[in-house]
Amino acid sequence: MTWDLPDNSNSDAFRRTLGCFATGVAVAMTVTPEGQKVGITISSFNSVSLEPPLVLWSIAKSADTYAAFARADYFSVNVLAQHQQDLSLRFSTPGVDRFAALDCTSGIGGVPLLREFAACFECSTEHRYEGGDHLIIVGRVHRFEDRDVDPLIYFRGLYHAKGEPAD
Repeated sequence: MTWDLPDNSNSDAFRRTLGCFATGVAVAMTVTPEGQKVGITISSFNSVSLEPPLVLWSIAKSADTYAAFARADYFSVNVLAQHQQDLSLRFSTPGVDRFAALDCTSGIGGVPLLREFAACFECSTEHRYEGGDHLIIVGRVHRFEDRDVDPLIYFRGLYHAKGEPAD
C-alpha cells in the first residue's frame, strides 16, 4: 500500500513501513554533571565517517532522557547481543531505575559501559542537529570494541536472533 504524508494522519503506517528495515538494538548511555547514570534503548545508530571516526544516533525530544543527552559531552553506544532483549526492554521503559542491580564499568568522560555487549563505542559529542521531533547526535569515536557474539536485531516490531523471532 502507498501512503502520502501531507500531515501526521498516516504516522502509524509510516512507523510500520519503517519497521521493514531491520536494525540492530543498542543502549546509549551517559552521565549527568551531577553523576547520575542515564541510558536509553536506540535503534537509530549508524556510521557517518571512517576518517574521522564518526557515528550518529537520534533521540526523541519527548524521551525522559532527552535533556541529559542534549547536553552530554560524552556518551557510549552499547550494541546488544542477541541474549540481551531484557536490557533493551529495561532501557526503553520509562519511570524505572534502569541501572538497578546493573554492574557497569566506566568509560571516557565517566560514561557507563555494559560489561556484556556485541560492540561498544565510546564517543565525545561532535555535533547536534534538529531533526523534527528528534535530536540527531553525532559522536566522535575514541574507543571501540567488538566481541564474537551475534547482535540483537529488531524487525517489524519484533526482536530477532539469527534471522528468527526471539523469545
